[in-house]
Amino acid sequence: MVKEMRKTGAPAEVPEICRTADTPDIATEKRVVLLIAILSGFITPFDGSAVNIALPTIGAEFHMNAIALSWVATAYLLSSAVFLVPFGKIADIYGRKKVFLYGIAIFSLASLLMTMVPSTEMFIGIRVFQGLGSAMIFGTGVAILTSVFPPGERGKVLGIYITAVYLGLSLGPFLGGMMTHYLGWRSIFFVNVPIGIIAVFLILWKLKGEWLECKGEKFDLTGSIIYGAAIVAVMYGFSSLPDVKGAILVAAGIVGMIIFALYEMRVPFPVLDIRLLTKNRVFALSNLSALINYSATFAVTFLLSLDLQYTKGFTPEHAGIILVAQPVVQAMISPIAGRLSDRIEPRIVASAGMAITSFGLFLLIFLTDNTPLWYLVIILLILGTGFGLFSSPNTNAIMSAVDRKFYGVASGMNGTMRLLGQMLSMGIAMMIFAIVIGPVEITPEYYPQFISSLHYAFILFTIFCIIGVFASLVRGKTSPVHAGPGAGKKSVR
Repeated sequence: MVKEMRKTGAPAEVPEICRTADTPDIATEKRVVLLIAILSGFITPFDGSAVNIALPTIGAEFHMNAIALSWVATAYLLSSAVFLVPFGKIADIYGRKKVFLYGIAIFSLASLLMTMVPSTEMFIGIRVFQGLGSAMIFGTGVAILTSVFPPGERGKVLGIYITAVYLGLSLGPFLGGMMTHYLGWRSIFFVNVPIGIIAVFLILWKLKGEWLECKGEKFDLTGSIIYGAAIVAVMYGFSSLPDVKGAILVAAGIVGMIIFALYEMRVPFPVLDIRLLTKNRVFALSNLSALINYSATFAVTFLLSLDLQYTKGFTPEHAGIILVAQPVVQAMISPIAGRLSDRIEPRIVASAGMAITSFGLFLLIFLTDNTPLWYLVIILLILGTGFGLFSSPNTNAIMSAVDRKFYGVASGMNGTMRLLGQMLSMGIAMMIFAIVIGPVEITPEYYPQFISSLHYAFILFTIFCIIGVFASLVRGKTSPVHAGPGAGKKSVR
């Protein structure tokens, strides 16, 4: 490739095979792209979180033991995390619209198959298949939005997209519980099918052209395998903590990540350009901020749901209604925060959001079995404000910190931080339960230990979030011109 570049006289730092894709100029097409992104951004996290509330019902029907039941949720997360970054790179090479389309089709097909599974083994296997489709969607969705909308509009549309993602995550347990109760657990999966069909139809009918910046690059299969193995070890290890096996797996995963980084620095076309992390401070610290934020907040809904049902005596439906306060506020704040990040430095808005989240988590430390409901609702409103102010500006910072040819990988990295943060957050909660309460059913006699577990968890999450505020502030200004490898350079058309 270098020889070809020299013959044609092209600049050495700009590979000829990279080009800028056509960007839709028609406002209608932009709105269609945003609508498709909203639909896919909602159903994938909604499915993952809604299934969790239906696990007891699913387990009873298939006579699953505790290990098999845990794999229903874990298989989906693991599959998504393993394939996110590789499919982000594949999308950069072969076309983001193409990968996005196949991803929605696979996710919808897997959802349909989930309504017909006859056995536990097939159930878990199709969940892996569904996670693959989810990775293809999340590895390209943000990249397509960033490709289509210019910097002046990017924060606003990312805010709308992030609202859809968080609504899916937050409303999943509530709506999933309602659907499971009145329509059966299969309805959780079946609802994805018509939404997926609508998205596929819109893509084929309305979206013309393709988005790809690195057509002709070779895909780094070896690096992807090393990356996948390391991710599996880390995520599965966290789910096994505080068991010794879990600690060994986490350590092995960290070693695997180091091997992956060293390997990627030696190959001509890496699946993840390590320079994005070592020489692009904004990109690296923005992803770290996302990881910290998800690690500190994802288990909060889970813990508060248990607190409302165990110590406060609410039914699952009533607990879900109370917890909806947080995503409702976030849904209102996220688009505003996105627009703000188009006018104000994204790190300022995101850091303010992280600081507000830290304050909300700090207030949760003082929960008791006699805490009034109004106090908890106020905290949920504070957390919703913090989540909303952080998410879309931080995503805007991540995507604006890299050149167009890295959009797929950047989108995949952002999604991977989300999944790793979710696993870490739940891993911390489970580890604290195992240490403080032990392997027993949470009955009234263990409520004091349960409340103590909540205190320890929220103390750790508050510390995490405070660290995240500093990581967010010191990332530097978001400027593609100074963002790192390839940023700000024009691709050859």
